[in-house]
Amino acid sequence: MTPCSNRSRKVERWPKLSMIGCLPCGRAMRVLVIEDEARITEILQEALSRAGFVIDSARRCAEARDALSVTVYDAAILDLGLPDGDGLDLLAELQSSRNRIPVLVLTARDAVRDRVSGLDAGADDYLVKPFATAEVVSRIKALLRRPGGALGVTLQAGNVSFDTIGRDVRVGVTALPLPRREGAILEHLMRRLGRVVPKTVLEERLYSSDDVLESNAIPVHVHHLRRKLEAAGATAEIHTVRGVGYLLTERRD
Repeated sequence: MTPCSNRSRKVERWPKLSMIGCLPCGRAMRVLVIEDEARITEILQEALSRAGFVIDSARRCAEARDALSVTVYDAAILDLGLPDGDGLDLLAELQSSRNRIPVLVLTARDAVRDRVSGLDAGADDYLVKPFATAEVVSRIKALLRRPGGALGVTLQAGNVSFDTIGRDVRVGVTALPLPRREGAILEHLMRRLGRVVPKTVLEERLYSSDDVLESNAIPVHVHHLRRKLEAAGATAEIHTVRGVGYLLTERRD
């Protein structure tokens, strides 16, 4: 395997839908954090990234509208006190549009009337600051496990199983530890078992809009993942479809 090229590119700030595909293609878990305090955004990005999510962020209502208009998100975390408007107004817009995604309101407004207003406006959940990051992650996962959500429970391909909640991978009964992005690639391929997943879809789903992406980052991750699956005796195999992407199949012995 050749080492990573020195060439890199910045992932487009708000990738077009035609580039990233529709939600069923890979069933990605991409979350938009709408929060104007940089430190809180940083804390959320770190915690959610560790949990396997891809995170984009917006500091203003206008930025959030731009992001939501061109990118498919599975959930959003919304602060209510934004510099250019009230998050409740943005929430109402989401309710009246086709862009109906689960929204967790994360705010300092802690009065009962504020909670009621948020939930009545269409929030799927409401959490008051200060918060524990573990609770935020758990609440987002709970929203995505609801009917129509993006998370399944356990995926299966051959003798490989993937617990999408605990992020645990097993080959037979043996645990197979994987770095976050290798695990995310495996999940995308397992959700599209028997169908080709374009390389561009993996790039847009695995890397946030602020990441710098090495030109052959996905092939390198796939190479390492394929070797680990083979070494563990997996009966699920990753095939490269040259010029297009990758295909996961089950080997029939």
